[in-house]
Amino acid sequence: MSEREIRRAGSIPARVKSKDLKLAEAAEVLELSYRQTRRLYRRYRQGGNRALVHGNAGKPSNQAKPTKVRSRALALVKKHYGGKPGERFGPTLAAEHLAEDHQVEVDAERRRGAKSKTAEPSGWGGKRIRRPSNC
Repeated sequence: MSEREIRRAGSIPARVKSKDLKLAEAAEVLELSYRQTRRLYRRYRQGGNRALVHGNAGKPSNQAKPTKVRSRALALVKKHYGGKPGERFGPTLAAEHLAEDHQVEVDAERRRGAKSKTAEPSGWGGKRIRRPSNC
C-alpha cells in the first residue's frame, strides 16, 4: 500500500462511519473534492479497507517481458557482453547486440532496471560517482 492509500484506508473512513467526522471535513483532510470523497466512502462501506487499494496493486505490469525471455537476456548479457567496467557494453549497445546476434528483443530502458528487479546482477555498476561540486 502506498502512503496515500494507507491514509485513505486509515481512520478517516472509520471516523466518518462513526459520525466523528463529516464527509465534507474528510474531503478537506484527504485533499479531495466532496464528490470524490463520497465515492471513496461508498467503496469503503461496500468492501472495507481493501476496496480503497488500487485495483492493479500486486499484479504484474502489462509491459513486462516473460520471465523466460528476461532470464535468457540477462544470461546472454552476462556471458557475451559483461566484463570489467571499461570493457562491458552499456544497456543500449547490449540491447542492440541481443537483437542482432541472438534475436532477443529487449528494450534498452528495461535493461537499465534489470539489476534492481532480479537476483542476478545485470553487469552495470549503478549510479555514476560524481566529483564534489566545490572543485
